[in-house]
Amino acid sequence: MAEITLIEAVTQALAYEIRNDERVVVLGEDVGVNGGVFRATAGLHALFGSDRILDTPLDETTIAGLAVGMAFQGMRPVAEAQFDGFIYPMIDHIACHATRMRNRTRGRVTCPMVLRAPWGGGIRAPEHHSEAPEAMFAHLPGLRVVIPSSPARAYGLLLAAIRDPDPVIFFEPKRIYRQYKEEVPDDGEALPLDVCFVIRDGSDITLVTWGAHVKETLEAAEKLAAEGVSAEVIDVATIKPLDFDTIHESVKKTGRCVIVHEAARTCGVGAEIAAQLAEKAMFDLVAPVQRVTGYDVPIPLFRLEMKYLPSTEKIIAAARIAMRHR
Repeated sequence: MAEITLIEAVTQALAYEIRNDERVVVLGEDVGVNGGVFRATAGLHALFGSDRILDTPLDETTIAGLAVGMAFQGMRPVAEAQFDGFIYPMIDHIACHATRMRNRTRGRVTCPMVLRAPWGGGIRAPEHHSEAPEAMFAHLPGLRVVIPSSPARAYGLLLAAIRDPDPVIFFEPKRIYRQYKEEVPDDGEALPLDVCFVIRDGSDITLVTWGAHVKETLEAAEKLAAEGVSAEVIDVATIKPLDFDTIHESVKKTGRCVIVHEAARTCGVGAEIAAQLAEKAMFDLVAPVQRVTGYDVPIPLFRLEMKYLPSTEKIIAAARIAMRHR
């Protein structure tokens, strides 16, 4: 079995669903003939034609509105926002219609659509091309927010997102689109949504993260092991709804927690996790929860970009602070 990258896993999942479900269509700017700005849809137009792979005008509001309308009529559209920072004009249709239709109709109508977007920094792009707005969408009732961290999870979670009867925001960490490969069977097996993945067992401290920063968090865990610290690493994967139980079970065991995300610190998803730990796990903690995050400023240009993003060293430093408490 050939090994593939995360971006190739996205393409593989899209092709599988288009081939096996006639309701699935892909739409967005340059997703057809050109194959998308990151080539996530490369080759799909040639395979499935312009009825299934739709090039749209350069108008994010129209893309979101089309996707919502298609979903209301029984289709399963997968729309693409070309960059994370281009997603803001789409919020009107997502917040006012997609997320509300199940409640508005008392379950008679749902909105089975996926909005994909390359997400996060680390590729030397300017602002609006390097944003991490997951907390903004996690605040909307009726919406799932999913961020994969590996080729296998991208494939399985995207299949699950397309099959879900409700709207899903699917953020793809562009920094690791082509960073490494792994074997991903094209078997149509979806991974569960609303579940955190424990990707490294540990007993001394819990490291919680998602998306591209799983890489730095695992590196930090390896280096902490050399210091005699056993770190458990959790990939949140589905930001909303949050599988807090998995995080809580880990913290019961370790007594300490560091949360890592590249989005701005204030009101980030890390703050929600920390708040739930304070509410439900106060007596399990032996140290204050630490957060390693981006700053409350727009992500800077590339000379300062890596200083903005959490690093392995920053994660280790936060873990050392937590480990001072016994």
